[in-house]
Amino acid sequence: MKKIVIIVLLILVLSCKDETKDNTLTGSVFGTSYSIIHNSNRIYKTQLDSLFAVINKSLSTYQTNSDISKLNRNEAFVVDRHFMKVYDASKEIFGKTEGAFDPTIGNVVNAWKFGAENIIEKVDSLKIDSLMQYVGYDKTYRYENTIRKSNPNVYLEFNAIAKGYAVDVVSEFLESKNIENYLVEIGGEIRAKGINTKKQSAWKVGVEEPNFEGEQVILRAVTLKDEAMATSGTYRKFKIDVAGNRYAHIIDTETGYPSKTNLLSISVIAKSCMIADAYATAFKAMGIDRIKTFLEKHPELKVFLIFENNENKLETLSLNGFPE
Repeated sequence: MKKIVIIVLLILVLSCKDETKDNTLTGSVFGTSYSIIHNSNRIYKTQLDSLFAVINKSLSTYQTNSDISKLNRNEAFVVDRHFMKVYDASKEIFGKTEGAFDPTIGNVVNAWKFGAENIIEKVDSLKIDSLMQYVGYDKTYRYENTIRKSNPNVYLEFNAIAKGYAVDVVSEFLESKNIENYLVEIGGEIRAKGINTKKQSAWKVGVEEPNFEGEQVILRAVTLKDEAMATSGTYRKFKIDVAGNRYAHIIDTETGYPSKTNLLSISVIAKSCMIADAYATAFKAMGIDRIKTFLEKHPELKVFLIFENNENKLETLSLNGFPE
Protein backbone atom coordinates (compact mmCIF):
# COMPACT_ATOMS: atom_id res chain seq x y z
CA MET A 1 0.00 0.00 0.00
CA LYS A 2 1.61 3.15 -1.12
CA LYS A 3 1.77 5.62 1.55
CA ILE A 4 1.29 9.33 0.97
CA VAL A 5 3.91 11.07 3.06
CA ILE A 6 2.47 13.91 5.14
CA ILE A 7 4.90 16.49 6.53
CA VAL A 8 4.75 16.72 10.31
CA LEU A 9 6.38 20.03 11.24
CA LEU A 10 8.74 19.93 14.20
CA ILE A 11 8.32 22.60 16.83
CA LEU A 12 11.81 22.93 18.26
CA VAL A 13 11.80 25.78 20.77
CA LEU A 14 15.48 26.46 21.34
CA SER A 15 17.11 28.69 23.93
CA CYS A 16 20.27 30.72 23.41
CA LYS A 17 22.54 28.76 25.76
CA ASP A 18 25.92 28.32 24.06
CA GLU A 19 27.01 25.59 26.46
CA THR A 20 24.60 22.99 25.07
CA LYS A 21 26.11 20.01 23.31
CA ASP A 22 23.14 19.34 21.05
CA ASN A 23 23.90 18.61 17.42
CA THR A 24 21.52 18.82 14.48
CA LEU A 25 21.97 16.88 11.25
CA THR A 26 19.70 17.42 8.25
CA GLY A 27 19.65 16.07 4.73
CA SER A 28 17.77 14.07 2.12
CA VAL A 29 17.06 10.35 2.04
CA PHE A 30 14.39 7.98 0.69
CA GLY A 31 13.02 10.75 -1.53
CA THR A 32 12.29 12.99 1.44
CA SER A 33 14.12 14.99 4.14
CA TYR A 34 15.41 14.05 7.56
CA SER A 35 16.34 15.87 10.75
CA ILE A 36 18.25 14.34 13.65
CA ILE A 37 18.90 16.19 16.91
CA HIS A 38 20.87 14.67 19.79
CA ASN A 39 22.89 15.73 22.83
CA SER A 40 26.34 14.63 21.72
CA ASN A 41 29.44 16.40 20.47
CA ARG A 42 29.64 13.99 17.55
CA ILE A 43 27.47 14.20 14.41
CA TYR A 44 27.84 10.57 13.21
CA LYS A 45 27.02 11.59 9.62
CA THR A 46 29.22 8.92 8.03
CA GLN A 47 27.71 6.14 10.11
CA LEU A 48 24.16 7.35 9.47
CA ASP A 49 24.76 7.61 5.73
CA SER A 50 25.94 4.00 5.83
CA LEU A 51 22.79 2.94 7.67
CA PHE A 52 20.60 4.70 5.10
CA ALA A 53 22.49 2.99 2.27
CA VAL A 54 22.00 -0.45 3.83
CA ILE A 55 18.27 0.12 4.33
CA ASN A 56 17.89 1.34 0.75
CA LYS A 57 19.78 -1.70 -0.50
CA SER A 58 17.31 -3.88 1.36
CA LEU A 59 13.90 -2.21 0.99
CA SER A 60 13.88 0.36 -1.81
CA THR A 61 11.83 -0.50 -4.90
CA TYR A 62 13.51 2.49 -6.57
CA GLN A 63 16.87 0.70 -6.55
CA THR A 64 17.08 -2.03 -9.16
CA ASN A 65 19.70 -4.00 -7.20
CA SER A 66 17.90 -3.94 -3.84
CA ASP A 67 16.72 -7.12 -2.14
CA ILE A 68 13.07 -6.22 -2.68
CA SER A 69 13.55 -5.37 -6.37
CA LYS A 70 15.32 -8.67 -6.99
CA LEU A 71 12.57 -10.48 -5.12
CA ASN A 72 9.86 -8.78 -7.19
CA ARG A 73 11.70 -9.85 -10.37
CA ASN A 74 12.07 -13.37 -8.95
CA GLU A 75 15.83 -13.12 -9.33
CA ALA A 76 16.72 -13.70 -5.69
CA PHE A 77 14.89 -14.72 -2.53
CA VAL A 78 17.52 -14.36 0.21
CA VAL A 79 17.04 -11.17 2.25
CA ASP A 80 18.90 -9.37 5.05
CA ARG A 81 17.89 -8.76 8.67
CA HIS A 82 16.30 -5.38 7.88
CA PHE A 83 14.00 -6.98 5.33
CA MET A 84 13.09 -9.77 7.73
CA LYS A 85 12.16 -7.35 10.52
CA VAL A 86 9.94 -5.26 8.24
CA TYR A 87 8.46 -8.35 6.61
CA ASP A 88 7.54 -9.94 9.94
CA ALA A 89 6.03 -6.74 11.34
CA SER A 90 4.00 -6.28 8.16
CA LYS A 91 2.71 -9.84 8.37
CA GLU A 92 1.53 -9.26 11.95
CA ILE A 93 -0.21 -5.96 11.13
CA PHE A 94 -1.76 -7.45 8.00
CA GLY A 95 -3.40 -10.07 10.21
CA LYS A 96 -4.50 -7.71 12.97
CA THR A 97 -6.08 -5.24 10.52
CA GLU A 98 -7.71 -8.02 8.49
CA GLY A 99 -5.82 -6.98 5.39
CA ALA A 100 -6.31 -3.20 5.63
CA PHE A 101 -2.52 -3.00 5.72
CA ASP A 102 -1.23 -4.98 2.74
CA PRO A 103 2.21 -4.39 1.15
CA THR A 104 1.14 -6.38 -1.95
CA ILE A 105 -1.36 -3.73 -3.14
CA GLY A 106 1.30 -1.51 -4.78
CA ASN A 107 0.70 -2.54 -8.39
CA VAL A 108 -3.02 -1.81 -8.07
CA VAL A 109 -2.33 1.63 -6.57
CA ASN A 110 -0.03 2.41 -9.48
CA ALA A 111 -2.73 1.40 -11.97
CA TRP A 112 -4.94 4.25 -10.73
CA LYS A 113 -2.91 7.06 -12.28
CA PHE A 114 -3.91 10.68 -11.79
CA GLY A 115 -4.92 12.75 -14.79
CA ALA A 116 -3.64 16.30 -15.24
CA GLU A 117 -6.96 17.71 -14.03
CA ASN A 118 -7.25 15.33 -11.07
CA ILE A 119 -10.39 13.71 -12.51
CA ILE A 120 -10.94 9.99 -12.08
CA GLU A 121 -10.21 8.26 -15.34
CA LYS A 122 -11.92 5.10 -16.47
CA VAL A 123 -9.74 2.18 -15.50
CA ASP A 124 -10.15 -1.08 -17.34
CA SER A 125 -11.85 -3.45 -14.88
CA LEU A 126 -10.11 -6.37 -16.55
CA LYS A 127 -6.75 -4.84 -15.68
CA ILE A 128 -7.73 -4.29 -12.04
CA ASP A 129 -9.09 -7.83 -11.77
CA SER A 130 -5.92 -9.22 -13.29
CA LEU A 131 -3.79 -7.36 -10.73
CA MET A 132 -6.02 -8.15 -7.75
CA GLN A 133 -5.48 -11.89 -8.11
CA TYR A 134 -1.91 -11.32 -6.92
CA VAL A 135 -2.87 -9.13 -3.95
CA GLY A 136 -2.74 -10.64 -0.48
CA TYR A 137 0.15 -10.68 1.96
CA ASP A 138 -0.81 -14.23 2.84
CA LYS A 139 0.40 -15.15 -0.65
CA THR A 140 3.93 -14.78 0.73
CA TYR A 141 5.82 -16.41 3.58
CA ARG A 142 9.27 -16.34 5.13
CA TYR A 143 11.46 -19.34 5.86
CA GLU A 144 14.56 -18.25 7.78
CA ASN A 145 16.18 -15.58 5.54
CA THR A 146 14.30 -16.43 2.34
CA ILE A 147 10.96 -15.07 1.10
CA ARG A 148 8.63 -17.20 -1.00
CA LYS A 149 5.64 -16.16 -3.09
CA SER A 150 2.70 -18.32 -4.12
CA ASN A 151 2.83 -16.70 -7.56
CA PRO A 152 5.78 -14.98 -9.28
CA ASN A 153 3.56 -11.96 -10.07
CA VAL A 154 3.07 -11.05 -6.39
CA TYR A 155 4.65 -7.63 -5.88
CA LEU A 156 5.93 -6.39 -2.52
CA GLU A 157 6.35 -2.74 -1.56
CA PHE A 158 7.13 -1.46 1.95
CA ASN A 159 6.72 2.29 1.37
CA ALA A 160 4.08 2.44 4.11
CA ILE A 161 6.39 1.15 6.83
CA ALA A 162 10.02 1.56 5.69
CA LYS A 163 10.53 5.19 6.74
CA GLY A 164 9.20 4.43 10.19
CA TYR A 165 11.56 1.48 10.38
CA ALA A 166 14.49 3.68 9.33
CA VAL A 167 13.62 6.10 12.15
CA ASP A 168 13.84 3.17 14.59
CA VAL A 169 17.17 2.03 13.17
CA VAL A 170 18.69 5.50 13.55
CA SER A 171 17.25 5.81 17.07
CA GLU A 172 18.71 2.47 18.12
CA PHE A 173 22.08 3.49 16.68
CA LEU A 174 22.06 6.67 18.79
CA GLU A 175 21.15 4.67 21.88
CA SER A 176 24.06 2.31 21.15
CA LYS A 177 26.28 5.39 21.50
CA ASN A 178 24.77 6.09 24.94
CA ILE A 179 22.85 9.10 23.66
CA GLU A 180 19.91 9.57 26.01
CA ASN A 181 18.23 12.63 24.48
CA TYR A 182 17.36 12.74 20.81
CA LEU A 183 14.69 13.39 18.21
CA VAL A 184 14.79 11.59 14.86
CA GLU A 185 12.49 12.63 11.99
CA ILE A 186 12.35 11.19 8.47
CA GLY A 187 9.63 12.38 6.11
CA GLY A 188 7.40 13.37 9.01
CA GLU A 189 7.81 10.10 10.95
CA ILE A 190 9.25 10.81 14.40
CA ARG A 191 10.78 9.12 17.40
CA ALA A 192 11.91 10.94 20.52
CA LYS A 193 13.71 9.99 23.70
CA GLY A 194 14.51 11.95 26.81
CA ILE A 195 14.22 15.72 26.62
CA ASN A 196 15.08 18.70 24.47
CA THR A 197 18.18 19.63 26.46
CA LYS A 198 18.32 23.19 25.11
CA LYS A 199 14.84 23.84 26.45
CA GLN A 200 15.12 21.39 29.36
CA SER A 201 11.65 20.09 28.60
CA ALA A 202 10.00 17.26 26.69
CA TRP A 203 10.19 17.20 22.91
CA LYS A 204 7.29 18.90 21.16
CA VAL A 205 6.18 18.18 17.60
CA GLY A 206 3.34 19.54 15.51
CA VAL A 207 0.41 17.94 13.72
CA GLU A 208 -0.39 19.76 10.51
CA GLU A 209 -3.88 21.04 9.73
CA PRO A 210 -5.22 19.51 6.50
CA ASN A 211 -5.20 22.05 3.69
CA PHE A 212 -6.10 21.19 0.11
CA GLU A 213 -4.30 24.31 -1.08
CA GLY A 214 -0.98 23.15 0.33
CA GLU A 215 -0.52 25.79 3.04
CA GLN A 216 1.15 24.37 6.13
CA VAL A 217 -0.39 25.34 9.47
CA ILE A 218 0.15 23.63 12.83
CA LEU A 219 -3.13 22.44 14.32
CA ARG A 220 -1.81 20.87 17.51
CA ALA A 221 1.46 20.66 19.40
CA VAL A 222 2.12 17.22 20.85
CA THR A 223 4.55 16.24 23.59
CA LEU A 224 6.58 13.08 22.95
CA LYS A 225 8.76 11.24 25.46
CA ASP A 226 10.29 7.86 24.76
CA GLU A 227 7.78 7.15 21.99
CA ALA A 228 7.18 7.59 18.27
CA MET A 229 4.57 9.29 16.11
CA ALA A 230 3.63 8.82 12.47
CA THR A 231 1.08 10.81 10.50
CA SER A 232 -0.63 9.78 7.29
CA GLY A 233 -2.97 11.98 5.30
CA THR A 234 -5.40 11.78 2.43
CA TYR A 235 -5.64 15.42 1.38
CA ARG A 236 -2.41 15.76 -0.63
CA LYS A 237 -3.44 13.30 -3.34
CA PHE A 238 -7.03 12.78 -4.37
CA LYS A 239 -9.36 12.48 -7.34
CA ILE A 240 -12.73 13.99 -8.12
CA ASP A 241 -15.47 12.13 -9.98
CA VAL A 242 -17.98 13.71 -12.35
CA ALA A 243 -20.40 14.30 -9.44
CA GLY A 244 -17.76 16.25 -7.52
CA ASN A 245 -17.07 13.53 -4.95
CA ARG A 246 -13.49 13.46 -3.70
CA TYR A 247 -11.66 10.15 -3.47
CA ALA A 248 -8.38 9.92 -1.59
CA HIS A 249 -5.57 7.84 -3.00
CA ILE A 250 -6.69 4.86 -0.92
CA ILE A 251 -7.35 1.58 -2.63
CA ASP A 252 -9.70 -0.95 -1.06
CA THR A 253 -7.54 -4.05 -0.64
CA GLU A 254 -10.57 -6.27 -1.24
CA THR A 255 -11.94 -4.67 -4.42
CA GLY A 256 -8.98 -2.84 -5.95
CA TYR A 257 -11.02 0.36 -6.34
CA PRO A 258 -10.68 3.74 -4.59
CA SER A 259 -12.42 4.09 -1.24
CA LYS A 260 -14.28 7.27 -0.44
CA THR A 261 -13.34 8.61 2.99
CA ASN A 262 -13.89 11.67 5.14
CA LEU A 263 -10.66 11.01 7.06
CA LEU A 264 -8.05 13.64 6.19
CA SER A 265 -5.24 12.96 8.66
CA ILE A 266 -4.36 10.12 11.02
CA SER A 267 -1.62 10.43 13.64
CA VAL A 268 -0.55 7.38 15.62
CA ILE A 269 1.69 7.29 18.70
CA ALA A 270 3.40 4.01 19.56
CA LYS A 271 6.65 2.80 21.11
CA SER A 272 8.02 1.92 17.67
CA CYS A 273 7.93 4.28 14.70
CA MET A 274 7.67 1.32 12.33
CA ILE A 275 4.46 0.22 14.07
CA ALA A 276 3.05 3.77 14.17
CA ASP A 277 3.83 4.23 10.47
CA ALA A 278 2.08 1.04 9.41
CA TYR A 279 -1.05 1.64 11.49
CA ALA A 280 -1.34 5.25 10.30
CA THR A 281 -1.57 3.84 6.77
CA ALA A 282 -3.95 1.02 7.68
CA PHE A 283 -6.33 3.36 9.49
CA LYS A 284 -6.75 5.47 6.35
CA ALA A 285 -8.59 2.60 4.72
CA MET A 286 -10.48 1.40 7.80
CA GLY A 287 -12.64 4.43 8.55
CA ILE A 288 -13.55 5.97 11.90
CA ASP A 289 -15.94 3.28 13.19
CA ARG A 290 -13.55 0.42 12.45
CA ILE A 291 -10.68 2.37 14.00
CA LYS A 292 -12.66 2.89 17.22
CA THR A 293 -13.51 -0.81 17.43
CA PHE A 294 -9.91 -1.81 16.68
CA LEU A 295 -8.45 0.50 19.32
CA GLU A 296 -10.64 -1.01 22.03
CA LYS A 297 -8.38 -4.07 21.83
CA HIS A 298 -5.17 -2.10 21.27
CA PRO A 299 -4.73 0.41 24.11
CA GLU A 300 -1.02 0.66 23.29
CA LEU A 301 -1.86 2.84 20.26
CA LYS A 302 -2.81 6.51 20.72
CA VAL A 303 -4.60 8.02 17.73
CA PHE A 304 -5.60 11.50 16.59
CA LEU A 305 -8.04 11.83 13.68
CA ILE A 306 -8.88 14.89 11.58
CA PHE A 307 -11.95 14.48 9.38
CA GLU A 308 -14.71 16.31 7.57
CA ASN A 309 -18.24 16.22 8.98
CA ASN A 310 -21.44 16.26 6.93
CA GLU A 311 -21.14 20.01 6.56
CA ASN A 312 -17.60 19.72 5.16
CA LYS A 313 -16.14 21.27 8.31
CA LEU A 314 -13.06 19.95 10.07
CA GLU A 315 -13.49 17.93 13.24
CA THR A 316 -10.93 16.16 15.41
CA LEU A 317 -11.07 13.06 17.55
CA SER A 318 -8.52 11.89 20.13
CA LEU A 319 -8.53 8.19 20.97
CA ASN A 320 -6.79 6.05 23.60
CA GLY A 321 -5.35 9.06 25.41
CA PHE A 322 -3.71 10.88 22.52
CA PRO A 323 -2.14 13.99 24.14
CA GLU A 324 -4.41 17.03 24.27
